[in-house]
Amino acid sequence: QVRLVESGGGLVQPGGSLKLSCVVSGTSTSWNHMGWYRQASGKERELVASITSRGMTSYTDSVKGRFTISRDNAKNTVYLQMNNLKPEDTAVYYCNRVSPDPYPSWGRGTQVTVSS
Repeated sequence: QVRLVESGGGLVQPGGSLKLSCVVSGTSTSWNHMGWYRQASGKERELVASITSRGMTSYTDSVKGRFTISRDNAKNTVYLQMNNLKPEDTAVYYCNRVSPDPYPSWGRGTQVTVSS
């Protein structure tokens, strides 16, 4: 069974930075297109960043230039470096596979709160 464990969230002031980590167990992420999703209160979950098995990355427009996704296949870990955080980035962040479909068992996520 695939298990996803996210960490690294917290409370940060606008303009601050956080680095999220996601450890995947039960499968190898080496060949998978992985991504970071977020869900703000009262909103649907959205994909904010993804990385293919070859390292190609893509981002939703609202985080381009501020967020960087990376992966360490040897550690089965996916990262999300978030800089210049804004209040609208406040959400629970999750990692999961992007294609062909997300794994059915999502992790608990990690809360990111951007507030002064």
